[in-house]
Amino acid sequence: MPKKRRKEVAADLRRIYTAAVEEFKAKHYLSDEDLQALQAITMPAERKVQDYRSTYNDVRDWIRKEREGGGGDVTPSAIDWNDVVFEVDLLKSQEINLDYILELIFENNKKLKDKTTLVEDVRRVIRASIGNRAKEELVVDFINHTNLDDLGDKATVIDAFFQYAQAEQQREAQALIDEEKLNADAAKRYITNSLKREYASDSGTELNAVLPKMSPLNPQYLTKKQTVFQKIAAFVEKFKGVGGQV
Repeated sequence: MPKKRRKEVAADLRRIYTAAVEEFKAKHYLSDEDLQALQAITMPAERKVQDYRSTYNDVRDWIRKEREGGGGDVTPSAIDWNDVVFEVDLLKSQEINLDYILELIFENNKKLKDKTTLVEDVRRVIRASIGNRAKEELVVDFINHTNLDDLGDKATVIDAFFQYAQAEQQREAQALIDEEKLNADAAKRYITNSLKREYASDSGTELNAVLPKMSPLNPQYLTKKQTVFQKIAAFVEKFKGVGGQV
């Protein structure tokens, strides 16, 4: 690029930067001194941010389980958790998608050549994600059962993961059906529909058709229904978005 043209490009970039800074100051009612104070703040390292997000999500999940049905032998807390507001929308605006995690696996494997360290790093990233936390063990199992060195690029890693996940989805769906002695056809329809809408629902009669033959008057009926629902809900959280058939 000619020297004159480089100067013109640099001048254009400075104008764009200046305009963006002024727009930011106006939007947030900042003075020059306020902006300087913000610029002086040292941001934590990316790994530290991931640890904060992971801990935040752990607390959020724990509180959700407590509110839904009690958490068993838990030491009483002096904190009134009803007053705690979890900013889920804020976290979702910074959500880490699955493709990014898989691309990170490819990049880190090239640098680390150590699956133990790779798994630790990937766990940290996944736990910082709301939408993919349920896929933690699925992704880790993929790493442990795959020769990542044979995968030549990011697209190949992504394709390999989805093939692996779809096979696991079929295997675990059948295992769930066998373990709980479910109506196989009804269970597969219910799981397929739940995966499409990305959540399991216990309303209506769809779930009832899944259960083994048992009278609703049987004292074990509601317990069985709740157990099956919880297992399918966890299954859906783990495999939603991977495609394939159950």
